[in-house]
Amino acid sequence: MIERDCYVLGGRVNVNFHHHVDSASSAANGRKAHRALPVRVEPKVSFANERTFLSWLHFTVVLGGLAVGLLNFGDNVGKISAAMFSVIAMGIMVYALYTYHWRAASIRRGGRGPYDDRLGPTVLCVAMLIAIIVNFVLRFTAT
Repeated sequence: MIERDCYVLGGRVNVNFHHHVDSASSAANGRKAHRALPVRVEPKVSFANERTFLSWLHFTVVLGGLAVGLLNFGDNVGKISAAMFSVIAMGIMVYALYTYHWRAASIRRGGRGPYDDRLGPTVLCVAMLIAIIVNFVLRFTAT
């Protein structure tokens, strides 16, 4: 027998399902009968995924703008740096799109997470550090 408890929390109606094990059927089997109940994923999880994706894209647009500025107004060192920043920005765009679709599919399937990402920000920081070091080395050895 399944009972429902309805209550209002923060302006939303939350519904909790409680499953009661039938003692006659569990005694016959010698174990408890478990039924899978649907898990409702809050919409805020999907919106958080979208916000994260848009945040990554915002960063890539800023980095791409920096690359275009270096490309148009820089010398040869600026053009090399612009190429590195452009490649990093495009790589991050592809990675952000892949991560967004992976998380969205996992949310749709009712996955419980974790959805955190330790690899992406680390790779971004290392790539940016390498690009900036190359920029400084080229700038100071060119004169």
